[in-house]
Amino acid sequence: MKNLHRTASLGVALALFTALTPALADSSATVGGVSFVNKGLVGVGRIPADLKDKFGETFGSGSGMSIDTAGWTHDASGYKGSLWLLPDRGYNVVGTTDYRPRLNTIRIELTPTALGAAPAAGQEQTGVKATLADSILLTDDKGADATGLDPLNGVRAANGDMPILPEANGKLALDNEAIARLPDGTMFISDEYGPNIYRFSADGHLMSATQPPAALVPMRKGKPNFASDNPGPGAAEPDPKDPETGRQNNQGLEGMALTPDGKSLIAVLQSAPRQDGGDSGATRQNTRALVYDATDPAHLRLAHEYVVPLPVFKDDKGKTKIAAQSEIVALSDKTFLMLARDSGNGQGVKGDTSLVRQIFVVDVSAATDIAGGAFDAADKPVAPKGVLDPSVTPAKLTPFIDINDNKELGRFGLHDGKPNDKNNLSEKWEAMSVVSVLDPALPDDYFLFVGNDNDFLAQDGFQVGAPYKAEDGADVDTMFLVYQVTLPGLAKK
Repeated sequence: MKNLHRTASLGVALALFTALTPALADSSATVGGVSFVNKGLVGVGRIPADLKDKFGETFGSGSGMSIDTAGWTHDASGYKGSLWLLPDRGYNVVGTTDYRPRLNTIRIELTPTALGAAPAAGQEQTGVKATLADSILLTDDKGADATGLDPLNGVRAANGDMPILPEANGKLALDNEAIARLPDGTMFISDEYGPNIYRFSADGHLMSATQPPAALVPMRKGKPNFASDNPGPGAAEPDPKDPETGRQNNQGLEGMALTPDGKSLIAVLQSAPRQDGGDSGATRQNTRALVYDATDPAHLRLAHEYVVPLPVFKDDKGKTKIAAQSEIVALSDKTFLMLARDSGNGQGVKGDTSLVRQIFVVDVSAATDIAGGAFDAADKPVAPKGVLDPSVTPAKLTPFIDINDNKELGRFGLHDGKPNDKNNLSEKWEAMSVVSVLDPALPDDYFLFVGNDNDFLAQDGFQVGAPYKAEDGADVDTMFLVYQVTLPGLAKK
């Protein structure tokens, strides 16, 4: 039975969604005459919060995910394969730490539950068996360690083909958020600090970096400044605390994905740039999707750029809020899935009931392409104070999957809302990837994996040479939710 407080709050929230962010979907979303179908949850699994990686440090992942589709197999026992899971900048309490950025390889065994059925008692969260297989460190172009530290006033000078880059204590500073793996093993990784797109070799060595348009680069006092206002003990805050233009603190390129044909790379800012209303949680709606020509992976070229309106809702205190974008899956160069969510609610944090944790289909086919135009400059807002310029048509959002659906979650022993226990969904769901169900009778059916970022919240944590214990007893597992979905034409693109 749904929590009554959540039901009432959600009703208020959805009634106040704007026309650009329609009410919750049922089991399908029709976009451009094509129906995308959510057939429901078919599997849930966990990686325990106390797991340590091969470097002896607490495992934390789920900021980005990429499934190895080439190695995905199916037999009588179920599905097997692997995926790459990307953590962000490490455990943070007071400021950031010198956590070495890394990439984790996870072995996956999936035994899907029949559509609409309930797993056997005691087996509700065992359909996905996830095992940490390996971890590699990400290094700069010289092979030196990178760091998760906040790049407070740290800017590495441009060198050769490399643009200016965030730097802390002489190291490349990375706050990784999304990953797209190429067939040759190299990978694109997007980050918050730049916000940049990096290309790494298969063994984690930086090969190239792409800086976004000037409108997204954080500027303080007329100069690029990549600080995110997370100073450690004894360190001074940036001056000013927030950028004057460009991405807001901790609101970088949160979502990124390659199109199925591998020709385009789409990256989406978590919320609006400062000059476009990103200076307020109530006006940060108009974010941007950057579409790069990726036919030459070493030299990405910005081909298209669109305004994407994020969901608007009222919280349980009646305040207007914007749900931030957390991850995308590209369906084509014109359509992508986008996960948007609220914050401050879920297992591991003080709030218990999430009002918006939802996957949309985003269609840019009728949106205005602003790439290379006046709005790419920092001094020409596309949405001053959050009001979109009338010359610009934004992308269209169509609701697809409500992750907070307690009926679906309940089949697997999970819920959204009270009690705020281990079975309440955690706050940050930030990773998505798709892989075929490998059924000739269902050529358009895929498993959509959705993962959380557990923020390294553990009671026996260990990182950067020291033990730690998360506040308020937080002990958050890394989790996977797996949906079976129909995505017509994806395999043909």
